[in-house]
Amino acid sequence: MKIKLLLIGKTDQSYLEEGINIYSKRIKMYVSFEIITANVSKKWNTLPPQQRKEKEAQMILEHIATSDFSVLLDERGKKHTSVSFANFLQERMNRSTKNLLFIIGGAWGFSDSVYEAAQMKLSLSPMTFSHQMVRLFFVEQLYRALTIIRNEAYHNE
Repeated sequence: MKIKLLLIGKTDQSYLEEGINIYSKRIKMYVSFEIITANVSKKWNTLPPQQRKEKEAQMILEHIATSDFSVLLDERGKKHTSVSFANFLQERMNRSTKNLLFIIGGAWGFSDSVYEAAQMKLSLSPMTFSHQMVRLFFVEQLYRALTIIRNEAYHNE
């Protein structure tokens, strides 16, 4: 199984980028992993939120293949513990999912067309985090889940 993470826009802060890179390298020791960054135009910052979401939706939908199991990171999604998230990953592996695509949207979230195209919504917390910080939180949780699957000592219960 290949795991892909689709990001809308570049990561702005170097400390977040550094953390994302650290965990990305660790993840690649376990699975094929790729981060895809869909670059947005700076002009989009002047658009009303709904128009921006629609433009971002076009970019997102271009990256969702029919063979992908796509998961939106969304505060209203399914909540997991680290162990249950590891179980979800193991289940996808057992089902021979070819590509598992996680999507982190822009600051305004997702349009309805993206919600309709995705197979699942996943929440990291009932709290709202910036879409920039969610990137680091998610790759750390992905790494943690992979160590749980392998019964390694990273996760403590």
